Amino acid sequence: MCRSLVAVTEVHSRSTGVAQVRHILLVEPNFRNKYPPLGLMKISTYHQRRGDHVVFVKGCDDGASTQQWDRIYVSSLFTFYWDITIRTIRFYAQSVLSPRDMWVGGVMATLMGDEIAALTGASVVRGLLNQPGQLDRDSRVIVDELTPDYSMLDTIEYQYGLGDAYLGYATRGCPNRCDFCAVQQIEPTFIGYLPLKRQLKSLEMLFGERHNLVLMDNSVLASESLDRIVGDLLDLGYERGAKLNGRQRRVDFNQGTDVRLLTPDRMKLLAMTALRPLRLAFDDSRLRPIYEAGVRLAAEHEVRHLSNYILFNYRDTPEDFYERLRLNPVLNQELGTQIYSFPMKFVPLNAKDRSYVGKHWSPRLLRGVQCILVATRGMVGTHLDFFEAAFGHDGKEFLEIALMPEDYIVHRHAHAANGAEDWRRDFRALSAGERSEFLDVAAAKKITQRDVSAASTGRLKRLLSHYVDERSSDQGQLSLLDG
Repeated sequence: MCRSLVAVTEVHSRSTGVAQVRHILLVEPNFRNKYPPLGLMKISTYHQRRGDHVVFVKGCDDGASTQQWDRIYVSSLFTFYWDITIRTIRFYAQSVLSPRDMWVGGVMATLMGDEIAALTGASVVRGLLNQPGQLDRDSRVIVDELTPDYSMLDTIEYQYGLGDAYLGYATRGCPNRCDFCAVQQIEPTFIGYLPLKRQLKSLEMLFGERHNLVLMDNSVLASESLDRIVGDLLDLGYERGAKLNGRQRRVDFNQGTDVRLLTPDRMKLLAMTALRPLRLAFDDSRLRPIYEAGVRLAAEHEVRHLSNYILFNYRDTPEDFYERLRLNPVLNQELGTQIYSFPMKFVPLNAKDRSYVGKHWSPRLLRGVQCILVATRGMVGTHLDFFEAAFGHDGKEFLEIALMPEDYIVHRHAHAANGAEDWRRDFRALSAGERSEFLDVAAAKKITQRDVSAASTGRLKRLLSHYVDERSSDQGQLSLLDG
C-alpha cells in the first residue's frame, strides 16, 4: 500500500494574465534512489515558464490525490520497479479528468511503454524530451535543454544522495550496443559534446554555486571532443586539486568510463581534472588484460581513487565473479590504489522484479552474495586480507561461504563455534553424489523439514537441518542490497 511521505507543497505559482493557469503534479514513485529525477526537474522549469502551478511529491500522497490536476507526470526507473510504479499511477488515476492526462516517462516507460499504456491508459513518453512540441503542440521549447529546477527538491522530506553537487551531461547516448544495457533505447543517438559551461552558469545563477559536479554521461571517452570537455571543466574551476571555500571539489562521471577506450592521451586529460573517483566497469573476465592496463594507467597519472562496477548473474560463473572481485585488492596492494568494487546483479531489461537467476547461478548463491555484502556493510574490501576474510581465499571457498545459511554468513563470527563449523565440516566431507543432491535441494529459496527427511544420507540430513526455519536478522539490509 502506498504511504504519504509529505504534505503537498507549492513549488511555484505564477499567472501570465493571458493563458489559463494549469495545475501540474510531478510524482516520483517511492522507490529508493540516490539521484533526483532530472526529467521531472526540467518539466517543472518548463511549466513554470508557461505560468503553470507546479507541485512535486515523492510517492503516493493523500493530500495530492484528493485534488484535481490538469496533468500529472510520473517518472519511472528500472523495470523491476514495475509494481510500485503501476501502483503509483493507479493511486492518482482519479486525480485527473482523463487517463490521458497522466503522463509517464523514464526508463521503464521507454522499455515497456505499450504495456503501461494498455494497463493504465496513461500517455507514455519514450526516450528523451529532446524535440519541440512534445508536451504542448504550441511550444517550440526543447525540454531536455532546460535548466533543472533544484528548488522543487526542497519541498519534500526525502533526501537524495546528491549532496553539494550538480547533475549534468557533457555527452549523451553511447555508441555501444551492449545487450544488457538500456541506453541504446533511451538515448539512441550519441552526441559527443554538450556545452557544460552554459549548463553550470545557468544553475549557479539560479541556485548558487556548488562544490561538486556529477556527470551522467554513458560513454564520455567515446567523444572526439574530450579535450574540449576537459577544457570546459578546467574553465569552470574543476581542475585537479581545485577547492571552493577551502573544500576540495570533485568531478564524477557517475555512469562509468569505458576502459577499452582509455588511452594514455585520454588518461592524461582526465587526470587534469578534479576527477574522483575514476569509475571503470569490469563485466567480463575476457577484459582482464584491458581492465588491468587501465588501472595501471590511472595509477601512473596519480589517479588512485577508483570505483569498479562488476556485473554478475549474467553469463559469468560464480568463480569468474570471485576472480574479478579479487583482482582489485591485489592491484591495490601492488599499486597503492583504492579501488572500491560495486557488484551489480544482472536483471533482464524487461524484468518486472529482481528474481532473475543466471544460467550458472542459483537463488541460494545470489542470496549468499547479498548476505556477504551485508556482513561487509555493503563494501567490497580494498585490502586483500579483508576481502579474503569476507569472500574466501579462492573461488572454491567463495562458493562454500555463499551456500551457507544466511545467518551464518551475516554473523559469521558469532556462529563460528555455534553451528557454522559443524556445517562446514559436513559440507567439506560431501561425496560427489551427496554434493550434487545438496546443490539441487539448496537451489530452492526455502528448505523444509520434508527436504531434510528425504535426504539420502545422515550427513545430508545434518547439513540441510541448518536451513530449516532459516531466518536472517538483517532482512531490511538484504532487501536494500538485493539486485
